Amino acid sequence: MLLSKLISGIKNAEGINFKETEVTGISYNSKTTQKGDIFVCLVGENSDGHNFAKMAIDNGAVALMVEKKLDFDIPQIKVESTRHQIADLAATFYDYPSKNINMIGVTGTNGKTTVTHLLQKIFEANNEKCGLIGTLGFKFKSTDNYAEAKHTTPQAPEFQHLLQRAVDAGIKTIAAEVSSHSLEQNRVGGTIWNTAVLTNLTQDHLDYHITMNNYFEAKAILFRGLGKGATAVINADDEYAERFIGAVPEGVKIVTYGIKKDADFKAKDISFSMHGAKYTLCFENVEKPVDLQLNGMFSVYNTLAAIATAKSNGVDIDTIVKVLEETKGVAGRFEAVHKHPLVIVDYAHTPDGLENVLKAAAELKKDDARLICLFGCGGDRDATKRPKMGKIADEKADIIVVTSDNPRSEDPDLIISDIMAGIQTVNPKRVFVEPDRGKAIEMLKKIAKPNDIVMIAGKGHEDYQILKDKTIHFDDREEVRKVFESEE
Repeated sequence: MLLSKLISGIKNAEGINFKETEVTGISYNSKTTQKGDIFVCLVGENSDGHNFAKMAIDNGAVALMVEKKLDFDIPQIKVESTRHQIADLAATFYDYPSKNINMIGVTGTNGKTTVTHLLQKIFEANNEKCGLIGTLGFKFKSTDNYAEAKHTTPQAPEFQHLLQRAVDAGIKTIAAEVSSHSLEQNRVGGTIWNTAVLTNLTQDHLDYHITMNNYFEAKAILFRGLGKGATAVINADDEYAERFIGAVPEGVKIVTYGIKKDADFKAKDISFSMHGAKYTLCFENVEKPVDLQLNGMFSVYNTLAAIATAKSNGVDIDTIVKVLEETKGVAGRFEAVHKHPLVIVDYAHTPDGLENVLKAAAELKKDDARLICLFGCGGDRDATKRPKMGKIADEKADIIVVTSDNPRSEDPDLIISDIMAGIQTVNPKRVFVEPDRGKAIEMLKKIAKPNDIVMIAGKGHEDYQILKDKTIHFDDREEVRKVFESEE
């Protein structure tokens, strides 16, 4: 694409040393910059891309996007914020591919992964090609393997390139997880969203957003950006529901779902068993039974979100419910990996998430069964949630095993101390501490009885652990099978 055309799509851009040139790619990593790229000097918390411009030019960059003029005889596009306006650059370069796709953005603290996966399966059952972008990676068919993703929502050039690839592959709909970071950093800027979905908003990422209001404002960007004719699907039971509804522009259809409050799509007569959750779906004066293999109240909410979204996008209710009833779950989301004791692995890493999965696990208890909770908290992340999660485990579980999650640069013992501050009485017969997550899981073999239920929370699908000086291979599910394989 000609540089002049690229500049035309960027607001308040100033050309420096401008001369016409052909741009063949976008780069923001000087090490991987290729000949013909425009190099974007991203300014982040810990690095400044302006310092790497020379390396990018040496590697073939033909132009720069900058926040300040650099002393290089090369075309430069000066903007106010490279981090925010890289999205305009990417959308222009790929010619706004989202205009050719039915874009569904799912945001919220918990449930995004499950809801997007359910939507992909539902649209495919409706004979529509549907892609998925999210925490586990991306794929253009539900039967494909995931292509690895570094973030829940990719950086703008990768995101727009993915959308262009989807258009080329004949994809009609995409269900995308949209994180608060990506919204605040404008990674999805330039994307035309047809539907925005709110799962919930509870405490998470406050190390980044600092306050819940900032967190809300980041999530609300997705809804404020909807155009006329788009749809906002909102969890009516969420504490922030009214604020999200208030953020929706005029001309956008609002669809609600829930259990406690009046909503367009509502579940009643909810019950749980070892086989899954059951409820009656109420909508448009219709009542329809739903019999899930998924379990827990959060699964009821996740399926309601998928129902409201798919139905609003024209999918027949019978098709939707059939898919939901056939779905066995998403990797690392309330995933049963051993039967006796019943060991469940879940990604829950927030106070609300932990409380939800422990409630769901408690619904499965029989007779004298005990609920055992093994969990830790991530390092270099919001420390205020640690004692809250300790308190929740203390209240909901019969036995607690406190261990490490991804400690990163923090001392695991100090993270554990923060968690223990929320546990009221440290009874050595009820509360166990083992910083080594592998050894903690080994302890379960001695602690758990055959009819007990064990909830291992925090890492879910992750197959790695981030330590102070290295990242190692570690998968909770593999560790459980290793420990209990002698009983198989």
